[in-house]
Amino acid sequence: MVNLITVLAVIVGFWGILYLIRGAYKEGKEEGLQIDFFVALWRTKRFVDFIDRVGTRFRNFWKGYSTLAIGLGFVGMAYVFYTLFTLALQNLRTKVATPGVQLVIPGVTIPLWYGLIGLIVVMFVHELSHGFVARAENLPLKSVGLVLFFVIPGAFVEPDEEALNKAPLLSRLRVYAAGSMGNIVTAIVALLLLSFVLTPIIQPAGVEVSNLAENGPARDYLQKGDIIIGINGHEIKAVEEFFDIMNKTSAGEIIEVELLRNGNRLKFSIPLGSHPDNPEKGYLGVYPAQHIISKVGFDNIVLPVSFSLYWVYMLNLGIGLMNLFPIVPLDGGKILDDSLKAFLPSKVAKSITYLFIGIGIFLLAVNLFPALKGLLG
Repeated sequence: MVNLITVLAVIVGFWGILYLIRGAYKEGKEEGLQIDFFVALWRTKRFVDFIDRVGTRFRNFWKGYSTLAIGLGFVGMAYVFYTLFTLALQNLRTKVATPGVQLVIPGVTIPLWYGLIGLIVVMFVHELSHGFVARAENLPLKSVGLVLFFVIPGAFVEPDEEALNKAPLLSRLRVYAAGSMGNIVTAIVALLLLSFVLTPIIQPAGVEVSNLAENGPARDYLQKGDIIIGINGHEIKAVEEFFDIMNKTSAGEIIEVELLRNGNRLKFSIPLGSHPDNPEKGYLGVYPAQHIISKVGFDNIVLPVSFSLYWVYMLNLGIGLMNLFPIVPLDGGKILDDSLKAFLPSKVAKSITYLFIGIGIFLLAVNLFPALKGLLG
């Protein structure tokens, strides 16, 4: 809680400084920096020409790409809605709630630097896809830019809204669906690189102590970052081996743990406690994570690239799918809303859209509550 208060104080101080200098910038400019209430926007036309060249030169590719994206968009929309609906029912029925939506906060809920790399890739891929398809459809772009909403960074491509609203339905759906399509394609590419290029050259090399339980016996012996490489003389390389051994222990049993700490090999004899879920079972009180090394050396290059690709995969897949959730202003909501208006009377289409918004907000709240509860302790 102290750390959270410190972080919030730093964030509020940062925004306070921005507000003090906001007089140097004029609001309403098509280019430059704009500051509003916990929102900072930076617009530029510098990259519009690049997006225009790529979008118009490869027009047939982007049209085929985005047409496929529409089909994927409807499938993804149904999948995300069904998943969140099922998880919400499960959370309402059981006492132990499972987060259906995870907060993405670098340094808090995801690793700081790898998380930032993943988010930057998500933003640029998503917005460039929108921009390329908009230009392939001959829709003008006003600007591109970056946005900071409180602590959440973002990027945007700003089409001419009037031209977009007047465009044929197929053109609008292509533009809306392109962003998530870009994220999902990026996730697939990252997964293929991980699976066929990097995974063959990395190997498990022990179990890292990512955290320690508050009342666990390990707190008196182990530290965060320790690498457990053996228990009772048995070599430990994979997390599965760690669990296999610990599942056979009993409360009160003394185990010998061998580990690496800052490159030094250490041994500790640790009396086990009682497992919270089974009093007769042994309990060490560590949160284990797989420790890996490179088979070819160059750990300081191979491992960061692997971790970066993992988070590029996770965030592009998760955010890309979540953006298809059928509520406005998400892209999934825009796809649904425009499709309903094209085939149904205006009042009926609006009623269905509002119904999805109401149900969607409820599902998001139910699925997000366990994550918020866990974050705040």
